[in-house]
Amino acid sequence: MPGKCIAVRRDKIPKQKFRVTNWANYNEGLRRRGDLTVWVNAEALELWSAPHRATQGGQRKYSDLAVEICLTLGVVFKQPLRQTQGLIRASFGCWASRL
Repeated sequence: MPGKCIAVRRDKIPKQKFRVTNWANYNEGLRRRGDLTVWVNAEALELWSAPHRATQGGQRKYSDLAVEICLTLGVVFKQPLRQTQGLIRASFGCWASRL
């Protein structure tokens, strides 16, 4: 038990206390971690928006292709949802600014 005899001489590092007070800035910071520039075909950008619905229900903003791309990139780069949102926002610019 050689570690016990010098335990009293070890420096104690106090636990750091960090409280988030501005959640909007914290979430935006998490989104900005995933910045990456990607070249995208113009046809894919045209398919980004969802077609207008003729049936009842809320209007969708994004097509199934757009949702699939976002989820696939999140899995490929092993990122949580907010960081994937930042990746898409940085990659697609104004088309994904509503994320």
